[in-house]
Amino acid sequence: MARNTTAARILRDRARANRAATRARRAQTQAARRIRTAPRSLTTHIIATGAPMDVVSGAAAALRTQAKKAGVKGRAARIRRTLNGHARRTVTVYRYTAAQVAEIVAAYKPRKTEYKAVRAALLAI
Repeated sequence: MARNTTAARILRDRARANRAATRARRAQTQAARRIRTAPRSLTTHIIATGAPMDVVSGAAAALRTQAKKAGVKGRAARIRRTLNGHARRTVTVYRYTAAQVAEIVAAYKPRKTEYKAVRAALLAI
C-alpha cells in the first residue's frame, strides 16, 4: 500500500510541476505577442524575455527608476486596481514601446547576475 501512495505522490508532484512550467511558458508567449502589438508595462517586457518570476518585480522596479533618470516617459494609462479584494481605486500606470525599453536598458547597468541576464535578453529583443 505504501508503494501506491508514493507513486501517487510522485505523479501528483510531477503534474503540479508540469502545470507550473506550462503557466510560465504561456505567460512568456503571451507577453512576447503583446509587446509586438502595442506599448506595454516594463513588467510585461521582462516576462517576454522568459525571466524567472521571482526576478521580474525587482528588475521592473530597477528599470522604472532608470526610466526616470533617463527621462523616458511612457504612455500613461488609467486602470482600476483591486486592493485587498475590494476597493477598486484608479491608478495611473505607464506603458512603454520596445524602442523606449531599449533606450532605458541601454543606460541600465545592473550588478546582480539575474538582472544582468534580464538586461542582455531585453537588448536582444
